[in-house]
Amino acid sequence: MARFINGFDTVIKAKQVVDAVPSCRIKVSCADILAMATRDVIALSGGPSYAVELGRLDGLSSFCSKWTLANRRDCSFSVGFSHCSKFSNRIYSFSRQSPVDPTLNRAYATKLQQMCPRYVDPRIAINMDPNAPRKFDNVYFKNLQQGKGLFTSDQVLFTDKRSRPLVNAWAANSQAFNNAFVTAITKLGRVDVQTGKNGNIRRRCDAFN
Repeated sequence: MARFINGFDTVIKAKQVVDAVPSCRIKVSCADILAMATRDVIALSGGPSYAVELGRLDGLSSFCSKWTLANRRDCSFSVGFSHCSKFSNRIYSFSRQSPVDPTLNRAYATKLQQMCPRYVDPRIAINMDPNAPRKFDNVYFKNLQQGKGLFTSDQVLFTDKRSRPLVNAWAANSQAFNNAFVTAITKLGRVDVQTGKNGNIRRRCDAFN
């Protein structure tokens, strides 16, 4: 359920504020509020602001697996954190020949081992961007050029010759990255949009009507 998504309480509070206005009550969906909140967080973190397409309805069902898939499509991992268990194989048990993933920057791998020792408390989390963890920018791509992608799915964007030109282009030009991001997140916002009988406007964002 959506209530388990980090920060979703902000969306719940925003919905309460909107519905407190009589003329707006039950007229703005939680899906639209979430889309606008995403835009605002990106802008407040130094990223681009953009127009959000509105008119979504809220779903009649909710599954964590679907949210995770959608979130994964969107993530650039410029801002955020990860628990050590999500990448520990890269620094301790990558392969028999090389316990540490050879695509990892050696100094960065050592730093990760210091922050995430073996058998570390599973609640411990670290920043996904070692250089600018609270800023939305193109440093993520510069990190990949230096072998500082936290996840294998990050670093492969640079090691794979098919995607490397894009990494290099966006590392060199922040505006080009911002433009591409706005195009991508706008397209993402059109995925699985609920309309008509397939959705409604929830009275509470953490519960079905």
